[in-house]
Amino acid sequence: MKDFLYDIKLFLEKIDGARDKILFIFIKPYWPRRILPNHLTVVRIIIGLSLFIFLFYFKNTSELFIISLFCVGALTDMLDGSVARGLHEETKLGAILDSVADRILIIPIAVYSLFTLHRWLFLLLILLEVINALLSVYAQGKNIFIKSNIFGKIKMVLQSVVFGAILIFWPRPPNMFFIDLLWISMYFIIISIFFKILELQTAQEYERN
Repeated sequence: MKDFLYDIKLFLEKIDGARDKILFIFIKPYWPRRILPNHLTVVRIIIGLSLFIFLFYFKNTSELFIISLFCVGALTDMLDGSVARGLHEETKLGAILDSVADRILIIPIAVYSLFTLHRWLFLLLILLEVINALLSVYAQGKNIFIKSNIFGKIKMVLQSVVFGAILIFWPRPPNMFFIDLLWISMYFIIISIFFKILELQTAQEYERN
């Protein structure tokens, strides 16, 4: 089973690498050098916090405004990693901020759209994100840096697409097709956590030897 998952991981990483190469065609010659990858990540954090404030404090349900904010946030998620790799500006801080920004962007929409009708899915999503975050914190406490893997990236893409679609049709209840996709994203985050544990164990064994 582990070998099968590794084969899938390598296959998906090749696809992700091809995506990077396509984006590099535009990023390397045209990207404004003053806009750093971390700037995009910080924008996503601000958007996530803004969504929380607008949805729960101001009770703003303007579809166009909320969807526009969310789509800009999702776009920064697609670009920040590729910009960092394309311009050779990858940093540990950037990787940490990226995972934090993803959660801040997704969680307000998850609460808004799932908590009432799909509470178990919402609770599982939060539980897995907490486990994922605690695992990263534990690794950092051991001076081991674990980057987000391809399964975590796919999870984020799926959730961005689904929550974007849910917002388009809000306040109608989410279509079960989108709910099924969210359940599928739970499998991806479980596999992502599995590989993080393996990477952590490998790093600890290497340090002991």
